[in-house]
Amino acid sequence: MQFEVWAPEAGQVTLHCGGAARAMEPDAERAGWWTGEAEARDGTRYGFAVDDGPVRPDPRSRRQPDGPDGLSAVVDQERYAWRVEWSGRPLPGAVLYELHVGTYTREGTFDAAAERLGHLAELGVTHVGLMPVCPFPGRHGWGYEGVSLWAVHEPYGGPEGLKRFVDRAHELGLGVVLDVVHNHLGPSGNYLPYFGPYFTDTHHTPWGSAVNLDAPGSDEVRAYLVDSALAWLRDYRLDGLRLDAVHALVDTRACHFLEELSTAVDRLAADTGRPLFLIAETDLNDPRLIAPREEHGMGLHAQWSDDFHHALHTALTGESQGYYADFARAPLTALAKTLTGGYFHDGTYSSFRGRRHGRPLDRSRVAGHRLLGYSQTHDQVGNRAQGDRLAALVSPGLLACAAAVTLTGPFTPMLFMGEEWAAGTPWQFFTDHTDPELAEAVRRGRRREFAAHGWAEEDVPDPQDPATRDRSCLDWSEPERGDHARVLAWYRQLIALRHDQPDLTDPDLGDTKVAYDEDARWLAFRRGDVCVAVNLAKEAAVIPLGSRPARVLAAWEPVDHPDAEGGLRVPGESCVVLVQP
Repeated sequence: MQFEVWAPEAGQVTLHCGGAARAMEPDAERAGWWTGEAEARDGTRYGFAVDDGPVRPDPRSRRQPDGPDGLSAVVDQERYAWRVEWSGRPLPGAVLYELHVGTYTREGTFDAAAERLGHLAELGVTHVGLMPVCPFPGRHGWGYEGVSLWAVHEPYGGPEGLKRFVDRAHELGLGVVLDVVHNHLGPSGNYLPYFGPYFTDTHHTPWGSAVNLDAPGSDEVRAYLVDSALAWLRDYRLDGLRLDAVHALVDTRACHFLEELSTAVDRLAADTGRPLFLIAETDLNDPRLIAPREEHGMGLHAQWSDDFHHALHTALTGESQGYYADFARAPLTALAKTLTGGYFHDGTYSSFRGRRHGRPLDRSRVAGHRLLGYSQTHDQVGNRAQGDRLAALVSPGLLACAAAVTLTGPFTPMLFMGEEWAAGTPWQFFTDHTDPELAEAVRRGRRREFAAHGWAEEDVPDPQDPATRDRSCLDWSEPERGDHARVLAWYRQLIALRHDQPDLTDPDLGDTKVAYDEDARWLAFRRGDVCVAVNLAKEAAVIPLGSRPARVLAAWEPVDHPDAEGGLRVPGESCVVLVQP
């Protein structure tokens, strides 16, 4: 078997494979690459030593059986026998569900999560969005401090565990999207600098030196990231990737890395005959990210919409701290602007940033499904001091309103695991660092961060305490009980409506019309013949819907038909979906 590694500054590279050491040779056709051969099969351990240094795992390792610090293992991708012939599931018309493998079930494995996928098929979602699964220290963590960007976290089930999960999802008609992190690597087990200039001090990020996308040696670094993305889509038959914090990818080259990546993914989609897509997490409010490449855009297929979340969250909770301040001044005004314009900050002044932010999105050219709308995400829950979900902050009626706006709105809806039954479990920040100094630094840093916002240190959960992760696991007995069951039924009804009513998946952003009363705390919007009315106030409100006859499709609380003047009386903290042909 042939092994290869990029180590452009090495004087010599030694392959350690199966207990034997062999000198590698420079590749005559590829500068900086070294090649060597050794007997190996699936599971054989190997690593590389540069200039008589320590043996380190392969930067392109497909498996780390002993964790990020151990040797790599050969993976035979043809070994797994796929059960399902999968033709793909595109993003338009989708309903996504963000899932963390380590807390979706108490077991915290791919196989245990796969056993619960029937719940998602019955719920009506179309795609499961997995949080990162690359190897990270210890057993439990969010996954954003992963290393070995081609490998799969062994405690979850390793490469074959992920394939079994994807196979089961496809068997149920569910697409699978994976969250990948290209903007940084975790602080523990990151051996890329040992091999070459994967990072550069030319730019800096919140995590230190930036990934090298534009300095000397960046051609190979970009290829490393692009090839990794293609490997996930090809070898694991994934349907899409969510790209973490793309605003932290600093690239001054004429062809931006994201454009190069989207070009490669579109080419793979054409080659495989499956629709493949890239979803960016970004706070830039820059429509060029999702504009076609032929229009000088990056060609990404969608992006998260934090503006939608922030407007909706402030309208529901009244919170105004931090980045919520810009939205909290007039939350229904902000929500209306976001529902119709895609962005709230489109060149407007942001007090949180102390400057103007964003640029307008052309509603006539950007389809609504290219923005993801959500009332909760792992970030917006887990980055609160105690990981409290929306269900811990507002009434079931307001949860129903949040679901109605999200699931009938103009954007691709996304749910965070457990929200569909108003999960009573928090989702907290947890780690399992094996380095005691790093563990203590994370613990202190977390508490110091929230102490600055008025939290007592003892009230901030210890990320390293196993109980923090355990508290964050979903309780699968909840969906059958009380308000949990009622909220779950409501989500199922709304998702079914989204699939049944063509107007709710109409890509035309310009077709969304909104009316609202900031003081009375009600908002209504129309998409084609479908009208959605939400009353966030505690007392009932009469919401004017016009003179067209109306038929109720779904209502959180019972409502009468509109009166002769088109006024609909909506109970307090309740919502209604109607059709007005």
